[in-house]
Amino acid sequence: MTTIEKKILPEYFDAIASGKKKYELRLADFDCVEGDVLKLREWNPESKAYTGREILKTITYVRRFDVNNLYWPLEEIQEKGLYVLSVE
Repeated sequence: MTTIEKKILPEYFDAIASGKKKYELRLADFDCVEGDVLKLREWNPESKAYTGREILKTITYVRRFDVNNLYWPLEEIQEKGLYVLSVE
């Protein structure tokens, strides 16, 4: 088990802390596997400093996407964007 530390903006931190947001979309610039711990440290972009709030979440599912090999053409993704949905 590895602990991976990342910055998170206040609006997203609050949604995760409340339990409303149960996913995290991140650039795949680090390695992770199911069972690793994601340590999210709240970052204030105005003061460019950590707020002191942090939360630990266990990674339960990992899927890395290659944007060149998705179901939809890249042009459509660029035009319309993508949704990330949280479901229960």
